[in-house]
Amino acid sequence: MNKVKILVAEDEAPIREFIVINLNRSGYEVIEAFDGQDAYEKYIQEGDSIKIAVLDIMMPRMDGLELCKKLRSMNNNIGIVMLTAKTQEMDKVTGLLLGADDYITKPFSPSEFTARVDALARRVSAVRNAADNDDNVIVSGPFRLDCKSRSLTKNDVYIDITQVEFQILEYFFKNQGTALSRTDILNYVWGADYYGEEKIVDVNIRRVRKKIEEDPSNPKHLLTIWGLGYKWV
Repeated sequence: MNKVKILVAEDEAPIREFIVINLNRSGYEVIEAFDGQDAYEKYIQEGDSIKIAVLDIMMPRMDGLELCKKLRSMNNNIGIVMLTAKTQEMDKVTGLLLGADDYITKPFSPSEFTARVDALARRVSAVRNAADNDDNVIVSGPFRLDCKSRSLTKNDVYIDITQVEFQILEYFFKNQGTALSRTDILNYVWGADYYGEEKIVDVNIRRVRKKIEEDPSNPKHLLTIWGLGYKWV
């Protein structure tokens, strides 16, 4: 069985070495990059063989946010984890809006870090396997969600979505008219053993609304149920 290949972009050598050691111990194949530009060039060389990217936000030449944006524009299936400092709250949100799947706040323990990467690796693998085995199409009004190609159209116009966004929409499409809590959505998309915060759900809902709603500030399909979560109508 081939090892999952992970790109690690971190300009602080001690932190990068710490990450690489723990990923190697967990059975991953790691490609190291000392800044954002180096990581971008290595991704171009390796292509889609890289399944996960771990990106520090503050890096020279190209920061992690710009790198996240570039990687996501090239590959909707890659798993992206941002490394942030406690003071970078706005950057966490920005990273998620740009297409990151998760973020980890420094300092972090080896167990927390590997657990988050393991969960993302399982999700990336599950998405790939589902695409190979699922040929269902779910229709809701003008929307058509193709579970085989993992794609979305609205009035037959293709909408570019990430795999996290696909999973969110898949959950809503399968539960149309049902109020789903943030915890429900978190467990379905990120897994019951997810270490992070529920606000990752809200940021991703914002991202989905920007792509599917005529007026994201006044949504007609993906509605907020105050005090609980969201509902698809």
